[in-house]
Amino acid sequence: MGFAIKRILTVFVLLLAVTGLVVAAPLIKVGIVNLPPEESGYRQANVEDMNTVFSKANGYDARQTNTGDNSEQIAAAMGYIRDGVDYLLISAANASGWDNVLQSAKKAGVIVFLFDRLIQTDPSNYQAALVSDMATEGEMAVNWLLSQKLPYYNVILIRGQLGSAAELGRSAAVLKARDAGKLKIVADGTGGDSWSLEEARKVVEAAIAAGKDFNVIYAENDGMAQGAVQALDAAGITHGKNGKVKIIGFDFNRFALRNVQAGYWDCDVQCSPRQAAEISSWIKAHQTGKPLPKGIIYQKEMLVDTSTITDEIILKMGINADPGKGVITR
Repeated sequence: MGFAIKRILTVFVLLLAVTGLVVAAPLIKVGIVNLPPEESGYRQANVEDMNTVFSKANGYDARQTNTGDNSEQIAAAMGYIRDGVDYLLISAANASGWDNVLQSAKKAGVIVFLFDRLIQTDPSNYQAALVSDMATEGEMAVNWLLSQKLPYYNVILIRGQLGSAAELGRSAAVLKARDAGKLKIVADGTGGDSWSLEEARKVVEAAIAAGKDFNVIYAENDGMAQGAVQALDAAGITHGKNGKVKIIGFDFNRFALRNVQAGYWDCDVQCSPRQAAEISSWIKAHQTGKPLPKGIIYQKEMLVDTSTITDEIILKMGINADPGKGVITR
């Protein structure tokens, strides 16, 4: 059934309601292609947010597929299109390889929203994208780092899933600063497709074993920053506000923000996982005939360090469980 017919039915139901006849409004069919909650604290919050907002109680018939495998994501998206969803929401494991899916959706009359991550495709292949500006996140972190006026900058770069929009954006600022001669990358590793704490720890352990001289950990999510710091602690290397090594994390997990507040880490960059409510507002407005937004819509985000972090920021802007003020998560 085409979307135009479904809209007519929705309006008809509303008319019946106005005349006093009680008719249940049809549920809006939504397919969500997302990454697994085990990927990170950010993703856990994001998956939960999608499930909460796109519920039957809110008028949706929604299904969510969670996998970090790009081919599995593509297969799931094609399945949702065949099933006749009205809207398809995608947070892609990898930024490339999506053109066939997006063109199939367009032919089927399925409206596509991207969330959290952009896809490398012509903008005409999707309706709108609600995302964090990963490149700006990286620029905020690197600008903060360079403002610390360290005597030198020897960086261990711990990337996320290679090729993902988050990794590409957050890495770009570091690579640009390196190319400009403002810092050195003495070790360049990754937490892998799962942004693994354990793999990040191994990157730092290998750098220590190799005798690398470094004074910055640039970890592209909070879990990997935690793993990196575990390696420093095990080796007796100081870090944080009064230590040798500056610690930079991303995502605004509350445990990470408490670590910054305690001076155990140095700064954290926000990446909000809460896109569901805004996308739902677009869909509900569209059901009444209002136009949809078009193109890329960036969320407003911030960076905090030991001098700017507050309890209010942690409580209002942080994600996932709060260990409590003064509690360090090692």
